[in-house]
Amino acid sequence: MGKEKKRKNIVLLMTDQLRGDCLGCAGHPDVKTPYLDTLASKGIRFPNAYSACPSCVPARAALHTGLTQESHRRVGYSDGIPWNYPSTMAGELTKAGYYTQCVGKMHVDPLRNYLGFCNVELHDGYLHYYRDPDIPYRENQKQADDYFHWLKQEKGIDCDVTDTGLECNSWVARPWIYEEKYHPTNWVTDRSIDFLRRRDPDMPFFLFASYLRPHPPFDAPQCYFDMYSGKELTPPAIGDWCDDEALRERGRIFDSDTGPLDPELVRQMQIGYYACVTHLDHQIGRLLQALIENKLYEDTIILFVSDHGELLGDHHLFRKSRAYQGSSRIPFIISGGGAAQGRAGRVSRELVELRDVMPTVLEAAGVAVPDSVEGISLWDMVQTENGFVDREYLHGEHALGAASSHWIVTRLEKYIWYSQTGEEQYFRIGTDENELHNLVHDELYQDRVVKLRELLIHELEGREEGFVKDGRLVTGCEPIVWLTKDRR
Repeated sequence: MGKEKKRKNIVLLMTDQLRGDCLGCAGHPDVKTPYLDTLASKGIRFPNAYSACPSCVPARAALHTGLTQESHRRVGYSDGIPWNYPSTMAGELTKAGYYTQCVGKMHVDPLRNYLGFCNVELHDGYLHYYRDPDIPYRENQKQADDYFHWLKQEKGIDCDVTDTGLECNSWVARPWIYEEKYHPTNWVTDRSIDFLRRRDPDMPFFLFASYLRPHPPFDAPQCYFDMYSGKELTPPAIGDWCDDEALRERGRIFDSDTGPLDPELVRQMQIGYYACVTHLDHQIGRLLQALIENKLYEDTIILFVSDHGELLGDHHLFRKSRAYQGSSRIPFIISGGGAAQGRAGRVSRELVELRDVMPTVLEAAGVAVPDSVEGISLWDMVQTENGFVDREYLHGEHALGAASSHWIVTRLEKYIWYSQTGEEQYFRIGTDENELHNLVHDELYQDRVVKLRELLIHELEGREEGFVKDGRLVTGCEPIVWLTKDRR
């Protein structure tokens, strides 16, 4: 019998709220990411990668299940809904003989739901819902979260990430007040490196290193603030279609969805965000160096993604959940382990999404992809010069009260429909990447607007909210965050 082919180790690096354009290799004029640039230079980068439901919970449901938002049924942000899925990425790898380890953010329910991982060292960041006084003790974040448990042992029972005075959804920024080793970004790297020390060397492994930053609070160590505080930064993109009424109303609220009204606070917000990005990059660099030191790098496939982006003042908006590029577009890199060997540094313009991670990882590991998975494996494309993704467009959405929206995006254009008001937008993102010009009423593009609207109608037909009637979009249907009908 021939010698069994050694299976590749896989590291999935995930971050929270990182914009797709916030990489040096993506041409960002200000932010520096030398280690992520290295991954891209040794692999393949997808600049047309999206999060189809861009907030933490639904985005992670797509990642772990390989399902569209209509099938995993989370079409907005909501805590406290149990995660009961028959097939998950970690679960399939575990059944196939991989040791599966998560370090960092899961953001599932209940908090200690392992989703098929052999082991989880958890840090979800500050979650309001799981700190509510009515939450049972075992589910309270201060008890269930491993980082918080460790931090209070190290620094005292009352120590918390809020000691900086920052809130977890705020644009206010200031440096970390403790030693850098106590920062949650460092903790994820520390625990991931320790996993490499204690792993079973005879088992292939899947390591999910899931970082919180650059999701607020913007609290990187001081040296990272210093890298940007003296620079002239590119201002946020402001479309000629938007007004500043909401900014005037909410721009002095510390966690508003508009970002700050004060231009100096806008600059501080940018500095804090970029500081968190570069701090994250350097900690990923530590993990990459540990893989090299342990003689694992050459046999390890590395993927890097984010759950969604960050608007960071674009169009007078902050945070995520919107259809605009700053919110919905994400970084997506596949590198290492022979990926793109001989074709390193490629940039693929194919349209990809978080649901594609699970089938890609499983195929790279030689594990069968469950029939339920709706994502597309990118593994063949990574290895083959002429590979492609058979996807014309993506349907995205997010339930967000009065701002609920649905959208259709292709490689060159985007159509947005606001379900509560009926407002429509059309952007030529191939030439107008920052969505500065809404061309929905431009006669030159009416055929394309009609075509993309028809695609959206096709996607929404049969939805329980009643978005489509007699072949037309229906405005004002109540937005929900958790579909009760399983459409699979």
